Amino acid sequence: MTKIKPLGNRVLLKRSKAPTTKGGILLPDSAQKKPQEGVVIAVGPGKIDEHGKRDSMQVKEGDVVLFSAYSGTEVIGDDEELLIISEEEILGVMA
Repeated sequence: MTKIKPLGNRVLLKRSKAPTTKGGILLPDSAQKKPQEGVVIAVGPGKIDEHGKRDSMQVKEGDVVLFSAYSGTEVIGDDEELLIISEEEILGVMA
């Protein structure tokens, strides 16, 4: 379990694994586009609005989400690459 706790309206994601080609060839990281799908590992408490009330988060731990290509900040946690993004950068939740 990771020790990173997101603050405000930020979300900690574990990016999905890159798929192999139809021929079973795994391309090196530098030659492939990173997946824009991930699993929510942790969520922050939510953003505080102009009236001092905390907005609730729309995603929860375990949700599989889609996010924009160049969003977030990559971090290393427990020997795996994680991504911290703002909730606004999440495009949708996979059903």
